[in-house]
Amino acid sequence: VQLQASGGGLVQPGGSLRLSCVASGRTFASYNMAWFRQAPGKGREYVAAILRSGGTGHYADSVKGRFTISRDNAKSTGYLQMNGLKVDDTAVYYCAAGGVVGSVSTNWQYWGQGTQVTVSS
Repeated sequence: VQLQASGGGLVQPGGSLRLSCVASGRTFASYNMAWFRQAPGKGREYVAAILRSGGTGHYADSVKGRFTISRDNAKSTGYLQMNGLKVDDTAVYYCAAGGVVGSVSTNWQYWGQGTQVTVSS
């Protein structure tokens, strides 16, 4: 499956962004999906994931209560709604599919190209 992430940008602290991840090539509904992020000089960090059937997401402690993961299988699209953004949220955000919810990046099979999120005043 091919993944295309979008929706990043520059936002002030406390602001919001919604990232999208459009899937093509194979049945999106067959795969769990996740969002990871990578800040300059750091490793790829797990952010959130959701089961292939949807429902309540699983979150890293650093974003719990601020970020919401969701998906629309009819549109082959996943989302990450990010509210209350902090400077520390600045990173390239990647969507992934085909892994186990809550698992590290090496467990995920398919990756999008990343979208830059910058939180700055």
